[in-house]
Amino acid sequence: MQEKQDSPAKASGGQGKAHPALKAFMCGSLSGTCSTLLFQPLDLLKTRLQTLQNNMRPGAPRVGMVTVFFNVVRTEKLLGLWKGVSPSFMRCIPGVGIYFSTFYSLKQHFFQERPPNAGEAVLLGAGARCVAGVAMLPITVIKTRFESGRYNYVSVFGALRNVCETEGPRALFSGLTATLLRDAPFSGIYVMFYSQAKRSLPQEVTSSAFSPLVNFGCGVLAGVLASLATQPADVVKTHVQVSPALYPRTTDAVRFIYTEHGLSGFFRGAVPRSLRRTLMAAMAWTVYEQLMARMGLKS
Repeated sequence: MQEKQDSPAKASGGQGKAHPALKAFMCGSLSGTCSTLLFQPLDLLKTRLQTLQNNMRPGAPRVGMVTVFFNVVRTEKLLGLWKGVSPSFMRCIPGVGIYFSTFYSLKQHFFQERPPNAGEAVLLGAGARCVAGVAMLPITVIKTRFESGRYNYVSVFGALRNVCETEGPRALFSGLTATLLRDAPFSGIYVMFYSQAKRSLPQEVTSSAFSPLVNFGCGVLAGVLASLATQPADVVKTHVQVSPALYPRTTDAVRFIYTEHGLSGFFRGAVPRSLRRTLMAAMAWTVYEQLMARMGLKS
């Protein structure tokens, strides 16, 4: 009788502890799939705004997100808003999975006994993002070129082969510095505000039936603050990855943007990027935490 009582417990314990980092990867990948599909149009609009040629006469009205939106729909049809979704999937599905599995592993290793404080949360989020960012940078470069509209790539693998043959494999890692300067602070700031916002709420609120809405609200707040803080690095990264021959160094892109557009040039595409990054991050974390809870793991 005792043997029958022990076996379910052992089975349950074995299931709960089986490859938790892999479970975190799967939860992150699924959350990345949902958020990428929904918010890809915002990413495309952001890239188009950042790569517009400065050929307008002085005093001409500024081209905004709405103008770019209708131009894409008129010239490339409605599905044109999802141009680049294939490389986005190839980047985000494994990329978000790598991020969350790294985040989970680091948190379990260093903060198993207590939650991280604000400074530690910044380092935790930034470290996980650096691992995912470096691993997925070649796909990020191809995704950015797909969205810019300047390249006639037919497929992701064809684009990878073309870049390696014409520019060398090093081009697939163009914008690495700007990417890390953008993504690591974004993730660090996001995790800090997200965790601190959740910690400031009463326990009965975060554990209630409305916890997904609470998590999403905390994610939106954290995403807005993190997006605005890292927008200049995103503009620089886009310029370097779209035209690496023109900007062999990150400082060259910074100098060009400032000379041609002034300080406001570093915030081109801020609205669609802030919307996308904020909503994507909020949704990804909400879905991730709900999936992890269903698997019996503490996120």
